[in-house]
Amino acid sequence: MNWLQTLAVVFHVLLAVAIIGIVLLQRGKGADAGAGFGAGASGTVFGARGSASFLSRTTAVLATLFFLTSLGLTYLFSQQKEATSVVDTVTQEAPAPVTTPTPLPSLPATPATNTASPASAPATGAASAPAQQAPPPAQAPAGN
Repeated sequence: MNWLQTLAVVFHVLLAVAIIGIVLLQRGKGADAGAGFGAGASGTVFGARGSASFLSRTTAVLATLFFLTSLGLTYLFSQQKEATSVVDTVTQEAPAPVTTPTPLPSLPATPATNTASPASAPATGAASAPAQQAPPPAQAPAGN
């Protein structure tokens, strides 16, 4: 960025701050009701009408200057010969060579599984303990 661009950016930022300050100094529309009946109009620095016209004109001038510096900055930055954008940088570089992906190493063989029905397949975990059948209850002698 050359010195002219730097100066224009600094001036543009100062204009933006000045516009913010001037807008914050202005009164709202509801503040005019009291001034219409003469409340405080005699003590103003800017006259009986107050500071409305001065601040309005200052805001309009600053807004016009801000607009013109925006256009000027657009022109100054469009005249650069070097790439300033990521997209410009990527399109100027040569494309990377295409490489073939390396194949994944082969996985070890899995142990053979029983192909019998699922009911006869051995279970694992806590449920794999053999189920013990309870002995039949002893029968009491029938006749007494």
